[in-house]
Amino acid sequence: MSDIHALSGAYAIDALDDIERAGFERHLAACADCRAEVEGLREAAALLPETALAAPPASLRERVLDDIDAVRPLPPVVAAPVSAPRRPRRRVAALVAAAAALVAIGGVGATVWHPWSDESSEAPTVTASDIIAADDAESWAETLPDGSSVEITRSAALNGAVVKTHDMSPAGPEKVYQLWLQHDDVMVSAGLMPSGPDNTVILRGDPATADGFGITREPAGGSDEPTQPPVALIDFAQA
Repeated sequence: MSDIHALSGAYAIDALDDIERAGFERHLAACADCRAEVEGLREAAALLPETALAAPPASLRERVLDDIDAVRPLPPVVAAPVSAPRRPRRRVAALVAAAAALVAIGGVGATVWHPWSDESSEAPTVTASDIIAADDAESWAETLPDGSSVEITRSAALNGAVVKTHDMSPAGPEKVYQLWLQHDDVMVSAGLMPSGPDNTVILRGDPATADGFGITREPAGGSDEPTQPPVALIDFAQA
């Protein structure tokens, strides 16, 4: 399977790595079907505590591990011609199964299935390594007052940018660091930063035409525009 739509379930339960998440968020910005799918899955996720009033049986973990190789996520149903029938989805059941698998695996390292792992699939177009190694790559760095640091590297030729953070403090309860690209006087969301002090994130959007980059603390889930002063702000016109 090469359909990036298949990542919607893993994205909804935060089971993607940084590069997968950045690539899917770029796709999400242009795909209304996936946005609706993710929203529905997250609504279903909010109901999961109500479905887990009893402790799972001891056999669940072993059964999940035995069967996990045979399970693959289905992509969301996207717009199709009128003549093509649409199959019903069981999103809540699928999400409950995915969450049960994560709980059952516990401390064992979970393997995230990549939709481009098949021979017929397409690999991501631009990776962090591609951007950093590009002939036209430019880098800017900023040290924050608490001693943490932010470095962003941009390749206009690849229209890609990757940000690396080091020793970042937690965003705070019910908060998340949100990444922004500045176009003229408008800040456009470029994705959310995963939790943790050290991260490498590929920005979504149009870095090649951006004037600058910023990070703000926003409510969990992110904002349509910055609601707080920037934690970091970099002008691409700076040498």
